[in-house]
Amino acid sequence: MGLKSLLAKPFADYIAKRVYDAAKNAVANQEKIMMELVQTAAQTQFGKDHNFSNVHNYEDFKAAVPVRDYEALRYYIDKMVDGESDVLWPGKPLYLAKTSGTTSGVKYIPLTKASIPNHINSARNALLMYVHETRNTDFISGKMIFLQGSPVLGEKNGIKTGRLSGIVYHFVPGYLLRNRMPSYTINCIEDWETKVEAIAHETISERMSLISGIPPWVLMYFEKLTAISGKKTVKEIFPDFSLFVYGGVNYEPYRSKIEAIVGKKIPSIETYPASEGFIAYQDSQSAEGLLLNVDSGIFFEFIPAGEIFNENPTRVMLKDVQIGVNYALILNNNAGLWGYNIGDTIKFVSLNPYRIVVSGRIKHFISAFGEHVIGEEVEYALLKAAEEEQIEIVEFTVAPQVNPESGLPYHEWFIEFGTQPSNLTTFAAKVDEHLQHKNIYYKDLITGKILRSLEITLVKEGGFRNFMKAKGKLGGQNKVARLSNDRLIADELKEWTVC
Repeated sequence: MGLKSLLAKPFADYIAKRVYDAAKNAVANQEKIMMELVQTAAQTQFGKDHNFSNVHNYEDFKAAVPVRDYEALRYYIDKMVDGESDVLWPGKPLYLAKTSGTTSGVKYIPLTKASIPNHINSARNALLMYVHETRNTDFISGKMIFLQGSPVLGEKNGIKTGRLSGIVYHFVPGYLLRNRMPSYTINCIEDWETKVEAIAHETISERMSLISGIPPWVLMYFEKLTAISGKKTVKEIFPDFSLFVYGGVNYEPYRSKIEAIVGKKIPSIETYPASEGFIAYQDSQSAEGLLLNVDSGIFFEFIPAGEIFNENPTRVMLKDVQIGVNYALILNNNAGLWGYNIGDTIKFVSLNPYRIVVSGRIKHFISAFGEHVIGEEVEYALLKAAEEEQIEIVEFTVAPQVNPESGLPYHEWFIEFGTQPSNLTTFAAKVDEHLQHKNIYYKDLITGKILRSLEITLVKEGGFRNFMKAKGKLGGQNKVARLSNDRLIADELKEWTVC
């Protein structure tokens, strides 16, 4: 056992105690963070405009700070991007994390000296909580790969800019640098297909023990490895591969295919990072959900998802949340985001400690007829049917068909199968049945003959990957939207469907 593996266990125990102590005092920590954020930003332009000097409790805070998305906060963000100081947070940001917006074009999310530890320490803590619980340190002595965006940074009015994963690359702890892959040169390759092939060639002879990334792009890396090596499974190439760290999308649609190509079940850690903050991570291999980051510079608020577009929605802090309610997640943080609607929906599965699951995206739903079907429901319905039929799903997305050529409207499911169902009509009926079970409004529309049962459109092998490539969104943090309330994705995807 190496020195790092030897030291990891006592350090993991120390961190775990701190994490669980914070979790036990989650409500008090959140109240404290709220007031610290307000007091620190009181003399900024935003703080003055929103009367922070008179905010003394959560009711004052709600009255002072409205809920906003990026566009609504853009007046302040643009000033910050233009190089002004003391706009949303004291001074200037250290970095601007670039993300893609559907209506905003490129979005710039501030990262400050105060907020950087949230991203770095949370990723570290996720690994250490795994060590604390399992006592497994095998992965520490091997090589680790993080499939991510380029670490090359640009500059905008004196502030460095780049993708979050590229920014975080520059904060890797020194004790991990010798273990980390790929090399800086290869990590700087912009074209994703070229980059994955180069990574595969560079790592194929290494002793890889930890692999991290968004599941569909990790799968692409695995496929490239087996193609180059001529071997059937990743475990033949990397016998020491013992831990998979992922985030960004639900792993379940990819689990069976990844485990098949790896050649064994692999322990995994789920994380919930975003440019706006590292929100939660899996702290236990046995408990459901992700531990909310209650003591890391973020003050969380929650709005019942069905009220998010109301003029005066119900808005609560941590102490008033309930298990099973679908909430829109609102952030306030030490990078200067205030009342920020991140666009995600979550549900609490535990209140002691506070653990969550990600249920979908606010803008990713179907309610063309009032059914309000969400990502969690379509994933459940498809995976349940796939399990019953013992078939493999590669990727999918769902859109409403409001004006069919004949008959009633329906939901159109675009699915790329790894293994085809023996009878597509029977499979579609099973998916529809499971969706009706999950969503009573959808069931009422079916039984009331407002909608007819869903229809499946087959996507060609590699179709979703080619679709993402054509849109310039292959790799990195990009992922396919599970469902849409319009036909934009559906119409663009037609080129890769089976006629």
